[in-house]
Amino acid sequence: MSELSAEDQKLVTLARATRARTNASEGAAVRDLDGRTYAAASVALTSLRLSALEVCVAMAVASASRGLEAAVVLTASESTPSLDAVHEFAGPDVVVHVGDHRGTLR
Repeated sequence: MSELSAEDQKLVTLARATRARTNASEGAAVRDLDGRTYAAASVALTSLRLSALEVCVAMAVASASRGLEAAVVLTASESTPSLDAVHEFAGPDVVVHVGDHRGTLR
C-alpha cells in the first residue's frame, strides 16, 4: 500500500473495517469530489443483492454527490468486481483499487 496516497489508504482502512464489522463478503469505500467518504458492505438478502461498491455509489448519489475521485473494494472473491455503477455515475477514469478481504491490493 506504500504507493497509495494517504487519502486512498484511508479508503482501504474504511473498506476493511466495514467488511470485518459486518462479516460480509465485500467491503468498499469511495471518496466523492468534495472529499466526503462513504463505506459499505455487500448486501445479501433474499429480496435484495448489492455489491459493497454499489451501496457506496447509491449512498453518494443519495447525498447529492457530483462524482467520485477514487474507490476501494475488498472482496473474498477472486473475480473482478463489477464497476458498472462507478462508471455510470462518475465516468471511466475513476481510480478503483481492488484487494482481498485483508486489504492487500491486487
